[in-house]
Amino acid sequence: MNHSLFMAAVALTAFSGVPGLFFNRRSMVGQIISILFFCAGSLAGLAVAFQSFSLGVGDEWALPIGVCGGKVSFLIDPLAAVFLTSIFLICVMGSLYGLEYWSQTHHAGNGRKLRLFYGLLTASMALVVTAHNSLFFLFSWEIMAISAFFLVATEDEKEESRQASWVYFVATHFSILFLFAFFSLLYYAKNSFEFLPFQAGEISSQGANVLFLLALVAFGLKAGLFPLHVWLPSAHANAPSHVSAVLSGVLLKVGVYGLVRMCWLFPTPPAWWGSLLIGMGILSSVLGVVFAIGQHDLKRLLAYHSVENIGIIFLGLGLALLGKAEGKSEWILLGMAGALLHVWNHSLFKSMLFFAAGSVVHSIHTREIDEMGGLGKKMPRTALLFLVGAVAICGLPPLNGFVSEFLIFLGFFKTLGVPGSMDHWSLILAVPALAMTGGLALACFTKVFGAVFLGNPRTPQAAAAKEGGAAILLPVLFLGILCFGIGLFPQAVAPLLESASRSLEPLLPSQSRSILDLVPFPLFTGVGFFLLMLFLVGKIGMNRRPKEMKIPAPVLTWDCGYIQPAPSMQYSASSYAQILVDFFKWVLVPEKSLVRLRGLFPAIISFHSHVPETVLDRGIMPLLKGIRWVFKWSRYLQTGYSQAYVFYIFLAFLFFILWG
Repeated sequence: MNHSLFMAAVALTAFSGVPGLFFNRRSMVGQIISILFFCAGSLAGLAVAFQSFSLGVGDEWALPIGVCGGKVSFLIDPLAAVFLTSIFLICVMGSLYGLEYWSQTHHAGNGRKLRLFYGLLTASMALVVTAHNSLFFLFSWEIMAISAFFLVATEDEKEESRQASWVYFVATHFSILFLFAFFSLLYYAKNSFEFLPFQAGEISSQGANVLFLLALVAFGLKAGLFPLHVWLPSAHANAPSHVSAVLSGVLLKVGVYGLVRMCWLFPTPPAWWGSLLIGMGILSSVLGVVFAIGQHDLKRLLAYHSVENIGIIFLGLGLALLGKAEGKSEWILLGMAGALLHVWNHSLFKSMLFFAAGSVVHSIHTREIDEMGGLGKKMPRTALLFLVGAVAICGLPPLNGFVSEFLIFLGFFKTLGVPGSMDHWSLILAVPALAMTGGLALACFTKVFGAVFLGNPRTPQAAAAKEGGAAILLPVLFLGILCFGIGLFPQAVAPLLESASRSLEPLLPSQSRSILDLVPFPLFTGVGFFLLMLFLVGKIGMNRRPKEMKIPAPVLTWDCGYIQPAPSMQYSASSYAQILVDFFKWVLVPEKSLVRLRGLFPAIISFHSHVPETVLDRGIMPLLKGIRWVFKWSRYLQTGYSQAYVFYIFLAFLFFILWG
C-alpha cells in the first residue's frame, strides 16, 4: 500500500485552511485554494481506501518517531477503509457545498476559522480510524474533539451556538475520561500500547466486562447513542449545515468504529454484550425517531434521526457480536455487513438531507418548520432532492436505506428456529422495534415534507425563497445518485462489505456462505427498476391529459365558513404530529402554552408547544444545579478564621474516634 499517499491525504486536508489565513477576510481566493487542497487530499484518501479493499488484508506500519514509549503506528484494513471512504467523500462534498453556502465574501468574520478547523477535523478523523496505538489514538481523538468544538461554535456571537458548543465540549471530554480508563486497563492487561487481540484465557471475564462497559460509554457518547446523545441535537442544529452533515454523517461513525475495533479484540465475548448492544440499539432507534417527531426546528429534527440511525447500526453490531459469542457465522456476516452498509448509507442520505435543509435555511434564514411552507414551488430542485433523501432514510425501496435495513432484518430472521436463540430477550424485540422505527420515520418525514415544501408560504420570507446555486445543489445531487446506485445495485458493494467483515473476524470459516449467497441482491435491482418504471408511467400519464379535457377554473377549497382563508389555517408541524406526541408524552414530556378563547369577540390567541431534550433538560441539568447548590452552601465553611479550621479538625478527630 502507498503509505506516502495516505500521509499526503492527511497533510493536504489538515492544512487546507491555512492558505486562507494569508488573504483578505473578504477574498474568495483563499477559499478556492483551500478547496483545491482539500479536494486533492480527499481524492488521495479515497484512493488509499479502495486500494485497501482491493488487497483485502490489513497493512500495518509505523513512523520512525515515538510517543511516550509507544510507536506512531497505523493499520489500514478493509474495516478502516469503510470509514475512510465516508470521511473523505462526505467532507469533500461539504467543502464544495460551503463555496456558496458559507462563502468568504458573506462570512468574513468566521469563514477562515471554519475552513481551518474543518480541515483539521477531517484529517484527525482519518488518523483516529487508522491509529493502531492507544496514545496516538488519544492524541488524534483530542484534535478531533477540539476541531469539532470550534466548528459548532462557528457563530460564537450567538448565545445558542456558544451553549451548544460547550455542551458538546463537556460531553466529548467526559468520553475522553472513559477512554483514558479503558486504555490504561488495556495497557495493564497487554503491557503494550498496540491494539493487540487477546488470546483465550489471557484476561478474566470480570476484566473483559469492565473494558467493554468503559468502551461502550466512551464510544457511545461520541456516536450519540441514546441516552448518551445529550450533546447531539443542539450541536447539529446550531452548526453550519455542511458542518452538521459532517458531524452526523461522519463524526458519529468514528464512535461506531472505536467500539467495533475494541470489542473485536476479545476472542469469545459473553452473549450479554451483544444483547446489551441490541437493547441500546432498540432504545436509540425508537426514541430517536419519537423525539424527532416532536421537533419544530428542521435541523434539530434531522439530528434526532441521527440518534435513530445510530440505533439501527447498533442493532446490526449487536447481532454480529451475539453471533461471535454463539459461534454463528451467518449472524456475524449479516449483522456486520448490514451495520457497515448502514454506516455508508446514513452518511449519504443524512448528509444529503442536511445539505438540502441548509439550502432552505440559506434562502429564508430560519430553521423553524412552521415559518416555511410552499417551498416546493419556489425551490423545486431542493424539494425533489430532499424527497429522495427522505425516502432513503425511511428505508423504502428503491433507495439505499432499504438495503442495509433489509440485511439487518434478514440477520434477525436467521436467528428464528435456532436452538437457544429465544433465550436472548433482545432477539425477540429487535424485529418489531426496527419495523416500528421505519413506520414512525415515515410519519415524521411526511410531516416535514408537507409542512416545508407543500401548501402555501406561511411567512413573507418563505414566499420570497429562491433556489440555491450549483455549488449547493450539485453535492446534494451527487449524493442522491449514490443513494440510487446502492439501492439499485447493492451487489456492487457487497464484496467490499464482506471483505471488511472477514478482515475483522478472521475466524469466519472460509467455507461459510458468502453474503452474495445469503442475500438475494438481484431482487433489489428488479424491484427497484419496477418501482421506477411505475413512477415514470404514472408521471407520463399525468402529463398527457386529453386536449379536449376542460380544466375548471381555480376555486377556493372548503374553508369552514371563513371569508378569507389564510396560510395559518394549514396543518402545522405541531398539529400534524400532535397525536403521536401525545401518545409518547410519557417520554417526550411536551410543554404547551395555550391562550384560550374568551368572550364574544376574543383577541388573537396563540398556541405553542415544545419538546425539550428530556435526558439533558429533565435529568442532567437539574442534577448539576443541585450539585451547584450544595457547593454554594459549602462556601460558608470557608470563613477565613483559623479558629474555625481548628474546630473542623477537632470535629474530624472526634468523628473518627467514635467511629473506630
